[in-house]
Amino acid sequence: MAEAANNHRSAGICYQQLIANDPVPPPAVLRLDNPLTDVPIQSVPVSRYTSPDFHALEMQRLWPRVWQMACREEEIPTVGDYLVYEIGHFSIIVVRTAHGIRAHHNVCRHRGRRLCDFDGHAASFICPFHGFSWNIDGSLRSITSSWDFPQIDQNNFDLNPVRCDTWGGWVFINMDENAQPLASFLGSLPEHFSIWAPEDRYIEAHVGKVIGCNWKACQEAFMEAFHVITTHPQILAGIGDENSQYDAWDNFSRAITPNATPSPHLRWQPSEQELFDSVTMRELDQEPGPQVPEGMTARAMMAAGARAGLQKILGTDTVISDAEVADSIYYTLFPNFHPWGGYNRITYRFRPYQNRHDKCLMECYYISPFAGDRPPPAPLHLLDEDEPWTNAPELGLLAKVFTQDTFNLPKVQAGLEAAAFDEVMLANYQETKLRHFHHLLSQWLAD
Repeated sequence: MAEAANNHRSAGICYQQLIANDPVPPPAVLRLDNPLTDVPIQSVPVSRYTSPDFHALEMQRLWPRVWQMACREEEIPTVGDYLVYEIGHFSIIVVRTAHGIRAHHNVCRHRGRRLCDFDGHAASFICPFHGFSWNIDGSLRSITSSWDFPQIDQNNFDLNPVRCDTWGGWVFINMDENAQPLASFLGSLPEHFSIWAPEDRYIEAHVGKVIGCNWKACQEAFMEAFHVITTHPQILAGIGDENSQYDAWDNFSRAITPNATPSPHLRWQPSEQELFDSVTMRELDQEPGPQVPEGMTARAMMAAGARAGLQKILGTDTVISDAEVADSIYYTLFPNFHPWGGYNRITYRFRPYQNRHDKCLMECYYISPFAGDRPPPAPLHLLDEDEPWTNAPELGLLAKVFTQDTFNLPKVQAGLEAAAFDEVMLANYQETKLRHFHHLLSQWLAD
């Protein structure tokens, strides 16, 4: 893999200069500027996306050993509620017990039948094949015809445990019993999110779709704003794509793309109304929007409107900066968890689909604040590979944006499968998050 040159940034206004002029100043976490400086990766092998052998290596050295988000706590709210999390050929039961959330391998220890085929509620896990059963904490409950299994030590026949821990309302699992604690793996990420309290949000929407490409190619399409100029040209008037800031820390990275500010790629200066209409995607909505008052900027108007709506839920004492509601603040926790900062509702997860190297499952959660009792979580709305995102109206206008994004991805996979070259090239700054991800992936696969 080639080595990268020194960092360079766009000649346009940098993000820190932009937010310094906001009427309501940003919190300290958004004033952090931590560029990637010590990762030499500038290209990665095509085989990382196209090789079944490389996929098999990930299934051996990555997924069984790394912390990964399995669900939200609210999806299993009462004792006995469980969810089945699958990654490649692995299947994990995540269950709420009287002593907290636990996780077990979803495999009967008799003849290997998966215990649970669907999410649900249970007092115990009973194998549908021969009736062996386990308590929800994983301890053995009964063996059918136990007289016929003298070789089984019933004091040592529990379900195989999986490590489980939580942060921010999210449940994480790790199949490696010797893995570092989740808190250590997360590093300073919880500090970044502390003011946004993700644990105090609920699943307003949860939509998944099968995409015909490798999981890495899919998630990388959502790790940079470099693609906006060609993939989303309708929003160029209101997005500072090339002025995005990219940062990296230990196991996570961040991009911040400013909105209601024009793209440096434009050869004309949009009016404040054009900025506002672009960033609110009026072209996609095709409905007339509010007018920007004279003397007010589109950015300030956008922030003021979003702030007023949030303060009805969070209270007027909550300080909400312009940047927290105007900008796209998208984190990536290695390997596949993408929570957005600020008060944007988006969280992504990407994983291989049915142990395929060339298909993946992309999921988008809307994690929203609420007042009063926690609303029930939205169930997963799973779209087929050939089903359009617009069949998920709960995503609103984002469904049309996803349509533009994912239109490219099967064609990326097809192109890589046919490539006559060995390496894909990565931009030095605008693809910081990709370079950081592949650096970590190399480390995990080499161990």
